[in-house]
Amino acid sequence: MSNDLPAPPDQEARMTILEHLEELRQRITKSLLALAVTTLICLLFTNKIMEALLLPSGGIKPIFLRPTEMFITYMKVGLISGVALAMPVIVYQFMRFLAPGLRPEEKKYLYTLVPAATAFFVAGVAFAYFFMLPFALKYLLTFGGDLVEAKWAIGEYISFVTSLLLWVGLSFETPMVIFFLAKVRIVNARKLSSYRKYAYVGAFILAAIITPTPDPFNQTLVAVPIILLYELGIILARFA
Repeated sequence: MSNDLPAPPDQEARMTILEHLEELRQRITKSLLALAVTTLICLLFTNKIMEALLLPSGGIKPIFLRPTEMFITYMKVGLISGVALAMPVIVYQFMRFLAPGLRPEEKKYLYTLVPAATAFFVAGVAFAYFFMLPFALKYLLTFGGDLVEAKWAIGEYISFVTSLLLWVGLSFETPMVIFFLAKVRIVNARKLSSYRKYAYVGAFILAAIITPTPDPFNQTLVAVPIILLYELGIILARFA
């Protein structure tokens, strides 16, 4: 009788606990080095980056309320920008750490997963920057404007904008995550299809957490792309 069970991972996977820990240490070290380099590069262009982050606000000029607030915000922008720039290297090191547990035919997808995940993350950040932020900031700026004058602190504004960009960018990774999970046989397209109604509800709950405004328009603006990304993930799972 033929053996239909999949072949076990190759010899590289048979590593001791200490070898796994050493491998993890090396991957973390390389990721931190990449993060340090990209952060230093971004610090040289922080003024330009902050100008770009202020652009969706429509020309307002935030203030800083504490002597160190502008300096801390400056460093935060450089660090967050460095994380975004180093993300392909970080994802690649994480995937290489998982590689010993994968079969040879599965490892080749690591080299396509990293650029694809980067592209989806950039698409999510661009979507949030060009579509979400202008609507959200305009709503927040005019809300209660007949009673008080809006004077935003630079630290709070930058934290708000970068958090929104980060979480929307990560939510756009959904198809790649689903594809990878399907490739390692954790999920499949049929199972994902059966969970579709729960995924739709979850998309609106996630959108309510991500979006800074309580109005349904901005929540729908986030939820609909997440739902479409989930459906794209189901299609990719069929190929996987």
